[in-house]
Amino acid sequence: MLYWCSKGYQKTRRTGKIVRMSKLLSSLTNLFKLKDLRKRFFFTLGILALYRFIAHVPAPGVNLEAVKALFSGSAFLSLIDIFSGGTLANFSILALGIGPYITASIIFNLLSMSIPSLKELGKEGEYGREKLNQYTRLVTLPICLLQGFFLILVLGRQSLTTTTNPLAMASLLITLTAGTMLVIWLGEQLTQYGLGNGISLIIFAGIVGRLPLSFAQAGVTVDGSQISQMIVLGLLALAVIYLVVKTSEAVRPVPIQSARRSTKNLNQSASYLPIRLYQDGFLPIIFAVSIMSLPGMLGRFLASSPSASLSGLANFLNQNLSPTSSFYSLLYFGLVFMFTYLYTTVRFNPEEISKDLRSSGSFIPGIRPGPSTSEYLLKLINRITPVGAAFLGLIAILPSLASKVTNINNFTVGGTSLLIVVSVVLELTRTLESQLSMHDYDKFIK
Repeated sequence: MLYWCSKGYQKTRRTGKIVRMSKLLSSLTNLFKLKDLRKRFFFTLGILALYRFIAHVPAPGVNLEAVKALFSGSAFLSLIDIFSGGTLANFSILALGIGPYITASIIFNLLSMSIPSLKELGKEGEYGREKLNQYTRLVTLPICLLQGFFLILVLGRQSLTTTTNPLAMASLLITLTAGTMLVIWLGEQLTQYGLGNGISLIIFAGIVGRLPLSFAQAGVTVDGSQISQMIVLGLLALAVIYLVVKTSEAVRPVPIQSARRSTKNLNQSASYLPIRLYQDGFLPIIFAVSIMSLPGMLGRFLASSPSASLSGLANFLNQNLSPTSSFYSLLYFGLVFMFTYLYTTVRFNPEEISKDLRSSGSFIPGIRPGPSTSEYLLKLINRITPVGAAFLGLIAILPSLASKVTNINNFTVGGTSLLIVVSVVLELTRTLESQLSMHDYDKFIK
């Protein structure tokens, strides 16, 4: 979390566009020149191809045609299917996707705030991270069983299952759970032997694999009178990509000076603590989607209930918590805003940063070390975070806003999908740049 930038940070920022473009081109051209990077690249392609192949293997005991018809006619279910990469609409053995693992990761991030042992474990380097990953995988298993059981109940209420045999239902539940654990294993292989964060690449591959279907669904209703609306939608997508790139790279540099250097070399020892506009990218949106999916699933589960009160509750949930309703957009925006603040609290701790600066003999010019530094950083993060949280909230509700502008209600690729895709591409670029820098450094040493 705490990392240092060189003195040339501001100069690089002024010429950032040219530097990024040149680095991106050099990374792409040198990708196939280095044997290690070439192996990692082809390994990543192979794992992603395997993931997309398994994503089309159907789960047993489900009426696939009825499930596809249900998802194609519901904007809410299509939104959820975006994050599963189409595996839910196809109802493959990977129908649960990576969602249970993300939920377990979020739970441990929250627990690390209140449980000192977990917090200390995260500071123990590779051993601590491996133990936390092991605990996360163990917690993922019961979450898979709960989500899979509830999903099977919903399918049964909608008459989408082809069997009522309890043993067959148990087999389906075990299959869905095993599918999620397989996706987690594939993600770990990508992280260890591929090009970067495996979980992000899995989500990226799912969204990109879902894009052709989303464009096809949108194109069904497009005629000569709607061409201008599609142009507006395309321009809006380009604007979102531009804003995502700018905001993901936006930082507030806090100047840092070292008291252990002589006053003559004080300017030469200047460095910067960059504070990002939002700390964890698209994770707050994914957690908000997980929360928002619960009322919709509950409404569909209670829709066929013989009780009048439960049926009325189901109608209320289906009408007021659909992606096209204003109340849904407002609640969705509020959840993203709140979770962005929560993640910032977890990831950016002013007190710990203040202690690290003091122990290393560094300070912020004009700010006394200790509590004053902590208060200054807290004030700064409280001024920056609302801007980033508001941006992520607008990105999250962009499909609803775009449907009102263009009158295209079945186009489910929104700002969140673009945010994830662009963020993963930028992360891959940074990974390639770091790998190339390490190779050039080793070559220089030799």
